[in-house]
Amino acid sequence: MFNENEIKQLENNPNVENVTEKSITYSPTFKLAAVKAYKEGQAPMEIFLSAGFNVDIIGRKKPKHCLTRWRNTYNAMGEVGLLEEQRGKGSPGRRPAGELSTEEKLKRAEVRIKLLEMENDFLKKLEALEKQKMQRKH
Repeated sequence: MFNENEIKQLENNPNVENVTEKSITYSPTFKLAAVKAYKEGQAPMEIFLSAGFNVDIIGRKKPKHCLTRWRNTYNAMGEVGLLEEQRGKGSPGRRPAGELSTEEKLKRAEVRIKLLEMENDFLKKLEALEKQKMQRKH
């Protein structure tokens, strides 16, 4: 969580696009430059420090964590992966509440069938017991 002062300090960094109380959105050019600097042998901490970040504010684990994600994106999609916003692309998104996937509908139908089969078996046994009871009386 970032306080108001930390948010202002982070917003003044040219390598930052946006800051909220909970997250930092780094500029695409910084992400790409960071990945290239890492490939040239610079340490994640060194890259962030030279880019003007205060690691006491962003967290000491943040540089390594970010570079791992960015390197994976770079390896999978190249420069475009870092330069274009990827969140939400190709994602079906969340289904509205109450809307089930085909698999979920199938699972529920199978469970319902099993339950109805058990209920039928129970009723057949009950009917048979009733018949036996009636035959004993006669």
